[in-house]
Amino acid sequence: MLTPRPVIMLFRDDFRLADNPALNAAHASGQPVVCAFVHDPDTQRPGAIGWWLNQARSALAATLREQGGTLLEVEGTTPEAVPQLAKIFNAETVFWNRRYDPTGKAQDTQTKATLEAQGVCVHSLPGRLLHEPWTVQTGSGQPYKVFTAWWRAVRDMPPPGRCVSAPRTLTFAPWPKAAHALAEHAHTLPPHTLPEGANAAEQDWPCSEADAHDMLQEFIENNVARYSQERDRPDKDTTSRLSPYLRAGLISARQVWHAVEDAVQKHGHIAENAWTFLSELGWRDFAYTQLFYHPTLATENLRPEFNDMPWQNTQKLLHAWQQGQTGYPLVDAGMRQLYQTGWMHNRVRMVVASFLTKHLLTDWRKGEVWFHNRLVDADPAQNAMNWQWCAGTGIDASPWFRIFNPVGQSEKFDPTGAYIRTWVPELRHLPDKLIHTPWKADPALCRQIGLHLGKTYPHPIVDLKEARAVALAHYKNLPARQKED
Repeated sequence: MLTPRPVIMLFRDDFRLADNPALNAAHASGQPVVCAFVHDPDTQRPGAIGWWLNQARSALAATLREQGGTLLEVEGTTPEAVPQLAKIFNAETVFWNRRYDPTGKAQDTQTKATLEAQGVCVHSLPGRLLHEPWTVQTGSGQPYKVFTAWWRAVRDMPPPGRCVSAPRTLTFAPWPKAAHALAEHAHTLPPHTLPEGANAAEQDWPCSEADAHDMLQEFIENNVARYSQERDRPDKDTTSRLSPYLRAGLISARQVWHAVEDAVQKHGHIAENAWTFLSELGWRDFAYTQLFYHPTLATENLRPEFNDMPWQNTQKLLHAWQQGQTGYPLVDAGMRQLYQTGWMHNRVRMVVASFLTKHLLTDWRKGEVWFHNRLVDADPAQNAMNWQWCAGTGIDASPWFRIFNPVGQSEKFDPTGAYIRTWVPELRHLPDKLIHTPWKADPALCRQIGLHLGKTYPHPIVDLKEARAVALAHYKNLPARQKED
């Protein structure tokens, strides 16, 4: 009896067994499966996200071992390594979940062409988003440029398809000697490490598919009912904290969507809060739509008038911002949380981005690069679109003239200073009304609590009122703006 030819399941940022369309299709083929991952230098992610994806990959490998299989890890570019694997295993089909970033799309197109030339079938499936970029369009067949209109269209569409369970058993293909040799070489690759100072990330982010579902369940049981009211409060632990798990594909957006919808069916009073939360999943899809149609989203202004923006890009100010030493407590708290844990509360992300681009007049791309290096949830679509949104340079962006006041934001969303006290301990003994503006504290009080402004905590690096006026003047004087006026 002839031995059936194996199929290859290629994992990339989708490190889960449940609701994994490509894995489910590979299993449904009835043929032995080779579970593979390519250490690809063209898609290698540095910084915290590289460490996090490595943790997720290791967690998947451990799960496969529990089922009696092994994750075959090889080094090389995807367009070269995957056809090589197909030859070594005499594979009949290769399965993967689609990618939407420029490098991923180009690689997959080239890989598919090479495989098909070898007589190997390729099946790519939608496993990353709720709605792929080309499936939500205007009446004229164009992609939406405004999120609210996109979201209304999605709300009128049928809900995402139901989730598929993890295969109960997987039949793993035996490895030829050549595959063992490739795997041994990959095991000699240097490990991914966290960026300097981010040691807290290891304890803050347990990494497995089960951990992702535990996080989701905890959010549904304890926080979703308060989400609309408290999601902007960094002093409260109300957000889902699911973004790193979605980024690594330890849980699917579809799993999150249906779990929340099921909770609404049981507890109707949470519906408004639940839909507010689900709109954040929509924002994630919308970001990928922007990246799909604007491949240079992370490097080019979508609004071309900002090509003439006279960014000051003062290195000293940028460094103070990166290190959480700006003299504005909410900004510093957020930047230190990011530096130490690889994550930052979303409201604070908006505040620090506005501060960098508008008060410090620093090009948003410098902030995008810093976030991409420090965030465990660094996402090529969301990170780029969010920075363009905050800077006012993108599609459906916050207007340039909307400049967050870090003091007002602090007083509104961290009223007792609990968040600030956690991340800026130099200020922990200040009373609530002064913790947002430590420079107003009486010198005698500062001496009493051991606060030495300019030494243990910096003076503000810019005057908010003056910096705002300069930013608005630059915006109004952009050549393209003058032509419009």
